[in-house]
Amino acid sequence: MATRSTVPKLRLLLARRIRAERGRLGISQEELAERTGLHRTYIGSVERGERNVSIDNVERIARGLGVQPQELLSDEGK
Repeated sequence: MATRSTVPKLRLLLARRIRAERGRLGISQEELAERTGLHRTYIGSVERGERNVSIDNVERIARGLGVQPQELLSDEGK
């Protein structure tokens, strides 16, 4: 398993942004999974930076959070 120091920075940024947006909405991983059609354990592994997420799933997760995909990949103003 990869350690935090070996996980690409963009993947960790994505993980933090998804968790932050989910927290802002006050929804569980299970609720986000339902909104996106993805499995709860998949959402959890994405939030831990364990998954190399496809661009299609970034789009699905962004839609489930009500944000633009690029917002999940940017740390500007956050």
